[in-house]
Amino acid sequence: MAATISKGSLFPVELADQMINLVRGKSSLARLSGTTPVPFVGKDVFTFNFDGEVALVAENAAKSNGGGTVAPVNMTPVKVEYGMRVSDEFMYASEEKRIQYLQAFSEGFAKKLARGLDIMAFHGVDPRSKQVASSLANKYFDALVSQKVSYNSSTPQDNVVDAIGLVEANEHEVNGLAASPAFKTALANLKKGSGDELLFPELGWGATVGQLNGLPFDANSTVSFNSGDDRAIVGNFADYFKWGIAKDMPIEVIQYGNPDNSEAGDLKGHNQVYLRGEAYIGWGILDPNAFAIITAGQISG
Repeated sequence: MAATISKGSLFPVELADQMINLVRGKSSLARLSGTTPVPFVGKDVFTFNFDGEVALVAENAAKSNGGGTVAPVNMTPVKVEYGMRVSDEFMYASEEKRIQYLQAFSEGFAKKLARGLDIMAFHGVDPRSKQVASSLANKYFDALVSQKVSYNSSTPQDNVVDAIGLVEANEHEVNGLAASPAFKTALANLKKGSGDELLFPELGWGATVGQLNGLPFDANSTVSFNSGDDRAIVGNFADYFKWGIAKDMPIEVIQYGNPDNSEAGDLKGHNQVYLRGEAYIGWGILDPNAFAIITAGQISG
């Protein structure tokens, strides 16, 4: 038996809006790219590749075919959830206190959801189990992006320049850099010439930096999640990565049973209730050639 907290009572609309805002603020992909509405059943985003250039047509001359391809990128949303057991004293608190309790839970859930978007879309793994998820096949950067640059901790600025070169060679612009903590540290340690003056002093002392050298920038441990080889990802996030929430994000209060299938057993027998948040989130990488990965791993070919 479960009681769903409705938007009209314990889960007001402004709380849902705040969750979306938190999701946008705590994910590198959400910060560097644009959100788009995603229907519950998913959607196809069509990409057009034009092979030729426009043709000059002389008077009375025949027109020719420029050539091109149209390919759909599917944005089928996946379901994610987060839950925890809390004391059933929550049920007997005033409505104001329950709102505060749920607000704290929703903030934590939104942060985990944002982090989960990065982990799934960057690496194709289930964030909790850290195992590759078959349901995410061909939906993530590590599998789709073939343009890679070997990481050198002594010259990370050169790595960025080389990665930008790969993207621009495919006639894409670069408008974002997502960096791992190790890559941010390497950049922060760079000096100007042979002196002691730092090249990027704004990166020191744990500062949050939104731009670096004029390029939108975000540092996040999700880039190298689970001890992965990725150190940074460069590309056109604003135009070629899209994501969105497909459904309202309900907070459910479960009073009975064993909803987390744990050894803790029945909720009622332990004076507990279970809070669970769920969301359907979809994303699409519209053109893998709009991105390049700076990696510490082996580059084939």
